[in-house]
Amino acid sequence: MIDCLPYLEKNDFPKIQRNTLEILQVNLGYLCNLSCTHCHVNAGPKRTELMDQQTIDEVLSFLSHNKSIHTLDLTGGAPEMNPHFRYFVYQALDQGLKVIDRCNLVILTEPDYQDVAEFLAKNQVEIVASLPCYLEDNVDKQRGKGTFNASIEALQHLNRLGYGKENSNLILNLVFNPLDASLPPDQQQLEQAYKQYLLEHFGIVFNQLFAMANLPVQRFGSQLISKGQFDNYIQLLKDNFQSDNLHSVMCRNTLSVDWQGYVYDCDFNQMLQLPLTGKKQHIKDIADLHGMSITTLAHCYGCTAGQGSSCGGAIG
Repeated sequence: MIDCLPYLEKNDFPKIQRNTLEILQVNLGYLCNLSCTHCHVNAGPKRTELMDQQTIDEVLSFLSHNKSIHTLDLTGGAPEMNPHFRYFVYQALDQGLKVIDRCNLVILTEPDYQDVAEFLAKNQVEIVASLPCYLEDNVDKQRGKGTFNASIEALQHLNRLGYGKENSNLILNLVFNPLDASLPPDQQQLEQAYKQYLLEHFGIVFNQLFAMANLPVQRFGSQLISKGQFDNYIQLLKDNFQSDNLHSVMCRNTLSVDWQGYVYDCDFNQMLQLPLTGKKQHIKDIADLHGMSITTLAHCYGCTAGQGSSCGGAIG
């Protein structure tokens, strides 16, 4: 794995500050059943980093003292593989928070996790599911052989439980990532293509599609460097910079927490080990963040290029 940080340090990204904190995104660990080529976390089956219950309790304490936060966004790796995943969900729901599970879908078909879908439905956990394309060859190329069919199986199961259905309170959103060093196409048009194809071929329905840009960090960034495409990709992002997107980037109202409880402006900064305000800080030591400067480098152009990109898809 090539370190991407030296390639990003020439920074002319505009200065931005934090607004009111509304979303806490927590990485429960880098363990995953997949090793996707676009993964900016470098997650995989051999990773051992997992958040323990003590750290989860410290995060829950932070949540209980920060009433402006309305959403707990759980990510990984595969967050469901953390042994304390269900405990965390139960406790967050008891605090009245909306809980999002960022799911790779394939995990729902694995032998030890086949009851996870029912757990999520019973507790009305919103699912943001990665499906980088609606075509089998493209998905298997990006995520591994057989992952497309497993993803379709998982989506059909979620639909049977009520996810993605009209007038249902079980929200199922899908995530698209480009296969190569390009920007995502128009999100609205792509969503219609996804919905038409998945319904016609597999009877699958879902709520929204989030079109996300690949940011040049970790596994994807390393591949760009090895292919000699890194500088060209950064230039592509800069050439498509839209200043209006600065008002809606996710780091303004979201805080990222790593598996050890340390905090970052976003999960991309987490992967680059760029701590909040340049100083490593733990969730239990964090106070008011409003107005604080956000740590930026050249990768931030990925969130502001074209239609923009966030954990909720396009922002422009």
